[in-house]
Amino acid sequence: MASAITTLAADAPTLSAANTGFMLICSALVMLMTPGLAFFYGGMVRVKSSLNMLMMSFISLGIVTILWVLYGFSLAFGTDSGSLIGWNSDYVGLSGIGITELWDGYTIPVYVFAVFQLMFAVITPALISGALADRVKFSAWVLFTALWVTVVYFPVAHWVWGAGGWLFELGVIDFAGGTAVHINAGAAALGVILVIGKRVGFKKDPMRPHSLPLVMLGAGLLWFGWFGFNAGSWLGNDDGVGAVMFVNTQVATAAAMLAWLGYEKLRHGSFTTLGAASGAVAGLVAITPSGGSCSPLGAIAIGAIAGLLCAMAVGLKYKFGYDDSLDVVGVHLVGGVVGSLLVGLFATGGVQSDAAGLFYGGGLEQLGKQAIGVFSVLAYSLVASALLAFLLDKTIGMRVTEDDEVVGIDQIEHAETAYDFSGAGGGAASRNTPAAPIHSAANKKVDA
Repeated sequence: MASAITTLAADAPTLSAANTGFMLICSALVMLMTPGLAFFYGGMVRVKSSLNMLMMSFISLGIVTILWVLYGFSLAFGTDSGSLIGWNSDYVGLSGIGITELWDGYTIPVYVFAVFQLMFAVITPALISGALADRVKFSAWVLFTALWVTVVYFPVAHWVWGAGGWLFELGVIDFAGGTAVHINAGAAALGVILVIGKRVGFKKDPMRPHSLPLVMLGAGLLWFGWFGFNAGSWLGNDDGVGAVMFVNTQVATAAAMLAWLGYEKLRHGSFTTLGAASGAVAGLVAITPSGGSCSPLGAIAIGAIAGLLCAMAVGLKYKFGYDDSLDVVGVHLVGGVVGSLLVGLFATGGVQSDAAGLFYGGGLEQLGKQAIGVFSVLAYSLVASALLAFLLDKTIGMRVTEDDEVVGIDQIEHAETAYDFSGAGGGAASRNTPAAPIHSAANKKVDA
């Protein structure tokens, strides 16, 4: 076994049942975020696309789990090679790991660390799917997910969190995934939609959420699971840093929600449930990289800034003409950039590390490091994701046909619909003639 995996010194950490149990609970919380995301996205689309949206998130639990076990964990967290990628044959298939073998420097088993990080890998490609609603072949999405985590997520996770990764060694602070998860996914979403184009009827037809209660349920599950996502990223409970992150997660999310709603009221005259849900997610995104380095007052500022800027950013798709269906770019990319850069301003130097931001006497050094991390991940993910989408589009095709998109991707790709009203009885529904076959001309005129 490689000496970097297990510390054999006499004063080495010993397995902590408390920390191990805590991290298993956090892993389960992060796993719940992916179904929560599915509900969040599923409620935001039209009826005819809701099942497809659920599946685009849910399938990640299958694909990424298998790839992570086979080689993903090794690429992300194995022994560093050139500061760009990792590899450890003991991690391939998780076959060479002892059941009580500890993650280096911590009191939890390697298995626990591996499964916790797996849940991050699962949700990241699922985040991308919200930008592609209504128009992507499910088979193409499955293949894109497998290729993307291999080419983009696993290497970026090593850069940011792996021992020897070049951003890790540079000193970029990303407590729980501002760069590796949110900027990575948001930039990927932008790259793909620039390749595959707009939905039929973009900027012409109303494309309102079909179920705002479903959106709110999804947002609530995300908020709940995010405590595991963020507080768990300290990998233990021994020194209070995770507790600070837990508090900051709640505080920043609240501030972002209020800021988004305030902007909505001033700009559009209403407080919307969709705005409340989106603002909360924006706050969760922004505090993810920064919450382990700032105070609760700093978390309020970070959340409020992110809520305001993300609320402003979601309208840019109409100005610039890119069809980011569910505002992945506006929330995850912009929120991730904001949260990551604000570490360089609000880091106190007294929580996760002694690195201090500009407002706490640290000068511009940490801000410069954060900017390098932000824009290197953004550029790599944007270009690599666009290239993957281009190659798939030119080979197997990424999009369903225009006619199929109008009929509804749920029927075309999954042979199902989200809601069955055939047994409701009474009213106009009972007087309707039998439904035409899926591919009939009559159904192709329906736009739920």
